[in-house]
Amino acid sequence: MEEMIIRVVPVGMIRTNCYVLYLPERSDCLVIDPGAEPAKILKQTDGRNVAAILFTHGHFDHIGGTDGLMGKYTRVYIHREDAPMLQDAELNASSYLVQEGAVGPAATNLVEDGDEIREAGITLKVIHTPGHTRGSVCFLCGDYLFSGDTVMSMGIGRTDLPTGSDEDMENSLKLLRPYFGKYHILGGHG
Repeated sequence: MEEMIIRVVPVGMIRTNCYVLYLPERSDCLVIDPGAEPAKILKQTDGRNVAAILFTHGHFDHIGGTDGLMGKYTRVYIHREDAPMLQDAELNASSYLVQEGAVGPAATNLVEDGDEIREAGITLKVIHTPGHTRGSVCFLCGDYLFSGDTVMSMGIGRTDLPTGSDEDMENSLKLLRPYFGKYHILGGHG
């Protein structure tokens, strides 16, 4: 099997890192955190079908481009605690910035800590890391940890938005400590 390809696509007004993952020999891919600009994201798929969209959490800047990526059979994964954010502009914080707010399709698959997601020939393990939101997760895939807004290049995610928690963030960072320095950590911004 060939090496997995990871393409980083910064999107939207606050430059959210969207990730497109695929195996070169396959005709499908998966996308993590498509916050905006779906056409820009689709260009990075090289014509592959989007088999699944995975969210590290439900804030608008991570979900806003979802509709433009959905195919007939695309599956949507999010932690059960953040699933309501996909369709609630107040919970996903878009109502504060956008007049109509940003909402997307409902989740097709709710994940929990320790679950494995197998899509497009790629396996990712779910690590529940509440703090930025109650349902924040990281995805572990080989030597890569897709950390969303739990850990970013310039620090950690905010805890002052709906369902955020300083105490939960502190516990999540302790949980992730063994991954630092051993894995490539790919954050939600920066």
